[in-house]
Amino acid sequence: MNNLNKSDIYFHTAADHLQISDRIRTLMLTPERDVKVQLAIRLDNGEIGTFIGYRVQHDSARGPMKGGLRYHPQVDDEEVRTLAQLMTWKTAVVDLPYGGAKGGIAVEPRSLSKGELERLTRKFVDQIHDMVGPDTDIPAPDMGTNGQVMAWFMNQYQKYHGFQPACVTGKPLELHGCEGREEATGRGVVIIADRLFHQLGQSLKGKKVALQGFGNVGSFTAKFLHERGAIVVAITDVRGGCQNPAGLDIPELTEYAKTNNGVQGFPGSEPVTNEQLFATKCDLLIPAALGGQLTKDTAPLVKAKYVVEAANDPTTPEADEIFHERGILVVPDILANAGGVTVSYFEWVQNRSVVHWPLDEIRAKLEQRMNAAFDAVWQISQQSNVTLRTAAYVLGIGRVAKATELSGVS
Repeated sequence: MNNLNKSDIYFHTAADHLQISDRIRTLMLTPERDVKVQLAIRLDNGEIGTFIGYRVQHDSARGPMKGGLRYHPQVDDEEVRTLAQLMTWKTAVVDLPYGGAKGGIAVEPRSLSKGELERLTRKFVDQIHDMVGPDTDIPAPDMGTNGQVMAWFMNQYQKYHGFQPACVTGKPLELHGCEGREEATGRGVVIIADRLFHQLGQSLKGKKVALQGFGNVGSFTAKFLHERGAIVVAITDVRGGCQNPAGLDIPELTEYAKTNNGVQGFPGSEPVTNEQLFATKCDLLIPAALGGQLTKDTAPLVKAKYVVEAANDPTTPEADEIFHERGILVVPDILANAGGVTVSYFEWVQNRSVVHWPLDEIRAKLEQRMNAAFDAVWQISQQSNVTLRTAAYVLGIGRVAKATELSGVS
């Protein structure tokens, strides 16, 4: 089953619940634009490097399209189309005036020098600058990209269109970025986890957590879990993992990972694999790595009572059904990891308004919006007796469907 089929299953389950017509379903599922471009750059050794770049603009019924730009060897049209669709539902779930898009380049960024990455980014902008912009499609950092890549992107875009800081988000603060953007996805994940336990009449404080992934999202998730009193007992990254049933010292582990290129071998811990992490005895499992990690083979291993999806598309439909049958509550990605796009929206608003909000205000606005989205999803789940994933899709798809119908087709 490919990624598109997986995401379509979730879509049609919610669309059936909403009784959306076949005509509107076709409109909502078909991307507005799907572009593939060839990128040729001169490498540092004098040879020519060739790469393929993608940008899929899925839906603009609710506003300009929004979505990350990822640099990763596995980037292809299928993955980008799936993630663009998920962005449409995600922005609607947190009620942002956006549609969904996604882009990327099939490349291992660590294999290129800084100069090669810059040339590759600028060549990509040369190819797509006329189809993106503050009122059309606003890229942001994703896997393998960061504020520096966004700075190059903005600079190259402005050579064609003049001063336009709102053309991308996730920029460095010195180039009109937003306070709290780097931490936003991880902070949003923890806000949602906290709200989940609040709704259950419990507290996140003291809960044991297993966390897959220790990149930008995973490391900030661990930091904020620690600050709210949760006990992180196991973490894995691309090179290995560490565990301690009594809890890992997150501040020390964060510094260790920076100097040792990962969490493996952290003093006072034992090694752990991804499969062992899934089987860890804990209250909460947070997948914060690549998609497709929780499958029909790994889902039966999970001992946690709750799963909060920090990664994009980490759970297959088969695994989702297993969790449902086992009574494991799953908070879906289109709600749980929406903190990043929410603060990107704050950055876009500030750029358009030429204002600057302090970090405390950004954090307060993020908490308010994430909690409101969770409460809306929770209410649909309780009233309609559906899973939180179906409830989130019902909320997001319902908003997009209404906008599509009201806009009409000329």
